[in-house]
Amino acid sequence: MLSANKSIEALIRLIDDPDENVFEHVRDELIGHGPAAITLLETSWEEDNYGLLFQSRAENLIQTIQFKSILNGLQDWINSPHKDLLEGALLLSRYQYPNHDEQKVRSAIQEIRRDVWLEFNENQTAFEKVRLFNKIFYNKHNFVGNSKNFHSPLNSFINVVMESKQGNPLTLCVIYSIIAQSLDMPVYGVNLPNHFILAYMDEDNINPFINTDNIHGALFYINAFSKGSIFNEQEIKAFLKGLNKPATREHFEPCSNSAILIRMLTNLITSFQEAGSAKKVQEITQLRDLFNS
Repeated sequence: MLSANKSIEALIRLIDDPDENVFEHVRDELIGHGPAAITLLETSWEEDNYGLLFQSRAENLIQTIQFKSILNGLQDWINSPHKDLLEGALLLSRYQYPNHDEQKVRSAIQEIRRDVWLEFNENQTAFEKVRLFNKIFYNKHNFVGNSKNFHSPLNSFINVVMESKQGNPLTLCVIYSIIAQSLDMPVYGVNLPNHFILAYMDEDNINPFINTDNIHGALFYINAFSKGSIFNEQEIKAFLKGLNKPATREHFEPCSNSAILIRMLTNLITSFQEAGSAKKVQEITQLRDLFNS
């Protein structure tokens, strides 16, 4: 570790070398060290008086290493058999907030889970559990849909949403479903056009007794953006008709965690396009393209 740090420090001292060939070699070597080089680069950038060229190159190197780390992390997530939703959402948050405290997010989620768990008992119906969940999630912990700044990129980063208690439909659904599933509630995301909702799946096979026409396996649906309101598939059909969209199976049944991350990245691309951040649009498109490679 010490020898690696010494090697990195030696390379850092050559960052402002006027010879472009030397700098390109130094750049490639530092990128090869990966995240281990970031702390030393940040220290030199903040503390050492190497001049503007050094600072500019060091800053660009830090951003490049951080982005490459996210690319590699997302590729590993895609190749993973588990594709944990919380891990994926935290990974995407590192794009904008590379040093954010992930344990703080996990602890906040566990706190909400504990508060909901204390209200549960084994005799409650699915409807009763969702009502109790909503009481804790929206009334005690004050989560709300961010309709005022709906298209802000901040709505797509789970660490920001956990702190501000405001988010778009997708991120609120992600947090809701992560907590619900940890409590053995079969709540999963449904990828609607222009919206995102949750399905409470009929794991106890109640539908044949209460709704023989239900072929999608959902007991009911939840709108996390609207304080967890409960509705049925007829409302989804009316919503799709209003958009002139076909009522296909994907609009009624749970989507994969990969589809959720793709949707999060697509939302970010749209947000940064509206903000005029061409570089961020290019980088996030590169992240999304990993799902097609």
